[in-house]
Amino acid sequence: MEKSDPSLDVQSPCQTCGACCSYSSNWPRFTTEDDAALDLIPEKFVNAGLSGMRCDGDRCAALAGRIGVATSCTIYPVRPEVCHTCMPGDVECGMARRRHGLPALGAVQLGSFRPV
Repeated sequence: MEKSDPSLDVQSPCQTCGACCSYSSNWPRFTTEDDAALDLIPEKFVNAGLSGMRCDGDRCAALAGRIGVATSCTIYPVRPEVCHTCMPGDVECGMARRRHGLPALGAVQLGSFRPV
């Protein structure tokens, strides 16, 4: 019997966080997306100035769930480019987690997680 690869069972630490998506009403903003990519984002999630995601306070309107418990992006496949560049455990991640009273991600939490 073949053993399963434990790295296949590793879930993104982002799914129990969401702090970066609740850091500022100025983020996520649109930067390098072309018109075709922006057209894929549902209009109800785009801010009035068409410069980024609509936010409820500091929280991106496309974020579902509870910060620090369980979260998900409701438009994950078409999220803005800036969201693709966010990496678990980087400086910005640590800053957002601190703002929400969450500890920094360490090697144990990151395990063998590989962002997509």
